[in-house]
Amino acid sequence: MKRITTALGGWLLAAACCAVAAPADDIKALLDQRKAAEAYALAKKNPGEIGNPGFDFYFGIAAIDSGHAGEGVLALERYVVNYPDNLEARLELARGYFVLGEDARAREEFNSVLKANPPPGVAANIERFLSALDARQSSYRTTTGVFAEIGYGHDSNVNGGVGSAGIVVPVFGSVRVGASGVETPSNFSYLALGAEIIHPVAPGVAVFANGRIDGKYNSGGLPSEFDQGNIAVNGGMTYLNDKNLFRATASHASVEVDHKRFRDVDGLSGELSHQLDELQSFGPFLQWARLSYTGDNQPRDADLYAAGVNYRKAFIGPYQPLLTLSANVSEEANRRNRPDLGRDMYGLRAAVALTPAPKWFASVGLGYQLSKYSGPDALLQTVRRDDYYSLDATVGYAFTRKLSLRGEFIVTENKSNIELYEYNRNLYGVKLRYDF
Repeated sequence: MKRITTALGGWLLAAACCAVAAPADDIKALLDQRKAAEAYALAKKNPGEIGNPGFDFYFGIAAIDSGHAGEGVLALERYVVNYPDNLEARLELARGYFVLGEDARAREEFNSVLKANPPPGVAANIERFLSALDARQSSYRTTTGVFAEIGYGHDSNVNGGVGSAGIVVPVFGSVRVGASGVETPSNFSYLALGAEIIHPVAPGVAVFANGRIDGKYNSGGLPSEFDQGNIAVNGGMTYLNDKNLFRATASHASVEVDHKRFRDVDGLSGELSHQLDELQSFGPFLQWARLSYTGDNQPRDADLYAAGVNYRKAFIGPYQPLLTLSANVSEEANRRNRPDLGRDMYGLRAAVALTPAPKWFASVGLGYQLSKYSGPDALLQTVRRDDYYSLDATVGYAFTRKLSLRGEFIVTENKSNIELYEYNRNLYGVKLRYDF
């Protein structure tokens, strides 16, 4: 977690009576250069200065930043006893408690500073720490959460149709596609509600369950036939062992189109995340899912097998970027003896999340998926091959830890060797979210 003092700027309430001795000046200079380890080493060479408030203040920061949080907390506690109104010192002390896992004391210090109405940048950093404390408490006590979202947007191709009614396909040559198969734009409204519970059952072991329902409702006419509803529930267990986090999940999801059940998906997945260091993690995942369609779409029934790897790296610096990379291979094995509806898939994704300013968040992602079908199309006598590209971007603002507003933009393009399956689609919208 980024040091709070980087957001403080000139908001330093150090007591005027606190004279800073020369060693403290040197420690401060090293901290200003982001040389915490050197600052800590210098402080350790001056044990006679311990108890001098100016020395304790900078020694405490250097100790916490260099991985010696216990010493840092003791030094800052000595300082705060003498200068309880120095809010910067109390913030650094709260950060030290956070690093040590003293969550209750960290929360108390953070909240006491929030009551003093600090500048927006400082308040935003404190809110991030408090959010992290909320997430971390799930490791030792039952936590629950509920959220609700509403939104409005525009979909350039609500039915995933071709761009023009006149196309050329194998065997048949030039044909005209019906209205329902041609690209149709629509505005839409969006509603979602979700909940989660996490319950620790032993040190490092927790069980979880979550669920959500959402709906995308298009504006009148033909697009209303493509209204979509989703219900999804997940449950499983996590196990934390040193630097390894294991997660096993069972899931069920149901999709409705035009208020009629379209597809059910039941799945199992397993994931390992290994912490390479403080800023990086890497791990594989496996997944199996059974896809069950209804009505005329039943020939699409399939079992999906997937495997892949994820990599995450956080960067210390402006905007606090977080890079995520993933790669996967999968097979959609048709269960109705229709190889033309089965396929092998190969996917890649890269995404970066940013914090451009206090209370703001943003992300951008790129994706690619190659699909190679297992047999020739039943009518067109051609083996289908698709290249699917996606670009997504999000910009949001958190009014509070509970209330946030975000804008979303998604661009997708599907290229195919069979023109009937080619399409472009752009979605953009705004969503308001409240976390209870």
